[in-house]
Amino acid sequence: MAGLYVHIPFCSGKCAYCDFASFPGRGEGAARYLRALAAEARRRGSFAPETLYVGGGTPTELSAGEIDGLFDVLDRAYPGARPAETTFEANPESVDERKLDVLRRRGVTRLSLGVQALDDEVLRRAGRRHTAARAEAAFRLARREGAWSLSVDLICGLPGQSREGFIDGLRRALAWGPDHLSLYALETHEGSAWARSGLAADEDAQRDMLEAAWALLAAAGLAHYEISNFARPGHESRHNLNYWRAGEYLGLGCAAASHLGGARERNVQDLDEYLRRVEAGEPAGAESERLAGKDKLGERALLGLRQVAGLELDEELAGVFSAQWSELERRGLVRLRGRRAALTHEGLFLANEAFASFVPPYETAS
Repeated sequence: MAGLYVHIPFCSGKCAYCDFASFPGRGEGAARYLRALAAEARRRGSFAPETLYVGGGTPTELSAGEIDGLFDVLDRAYPGARPAETTFEANPESVDERKLDVLRRRGVTRLSLGVQALDDEVLRRAGRRHTAARAEAAFRLARREGAWSLSVDLICGLPGQSREGFIDGLRRALAWGPDHLSLYALETHEGSAWARSGLAADEDAQRDMLEAAWALLAAAGLAHYEISNFARPGHESRHNLNYWRAGEYLGLGCAAASHLGGARERNVQDLDEYLRRVEAGEPAGAESERLAGKDKLGERALLGLRQVAGLELDEELAGVFSAQWSELERRGLVRLRGRRAALTHEGLFLANEAFASFVPPYETAS
């Protein structure tokens, strides 16, 4: 499997929890950015994407004409490519019929809607630009305008969000009938406004919310297939599964990551520096590494464990980390069945502790 990721860095505003490469108020530079994407794609050379994911930022901050232009860029860069899955991220406030018409016509098969919460005060505190009513209207418009798979993003543990309010919002979102739902516990990453203010997530409250949410999602027919992702049968994200299975992918745009030929690379995050480099004919990469030996095996382990079904352990992966597997099983974080390893129910909540066993210095947990 080979995936293509395209980063669109424009946003209507910066959310309080966001540390992604997004740049509010820069949308007027979209035409220049699309030219830079075309130049970077030419420099990268031939590629045959089987999945395409357009993320951000907010890709639907582009106008309908600019979205059409983006697909023209990709058609010229990869002639004849027919991705089996094409995902486009969208925010409720920037979705309209014209944009959805272009997306449908250009072959988008998955639309991922950034709802995050269905409480207007919680949304306001988080810096979101839509209301709960606008989110529902955007979802129903998208359902009416296309036969695509529809995914909804939600966050639990947001400031001002009670357990009851979160569960009420989840029930309302499930009543819309999404095909896929991504559910994240709030993390205050360095670089976000909330991290700078010293806000810390309440992990106990988040766990309580997630326990209740997982039961509701299962009852609604959405299977838990990755730590934060749930889907009806056949609606799992093939592009993201490729990430978790250590497949190859090419990233275009500022901050976009690639994994090709065993090497991992990430483009510069700053928009102006990305544009400068690409327009000067220079590589856009800011960092690159090629994992080997135990490091590469460890990466395969932690990526595979993100999948609820876990991963098969070949002789090398089982042997090199035999002490780690035994310790994680003893602690009740990993379940071993023959050659298959998977996070337990407890392990899903303490996944980062389990993952730490597979990165240097490879100390087993105690």
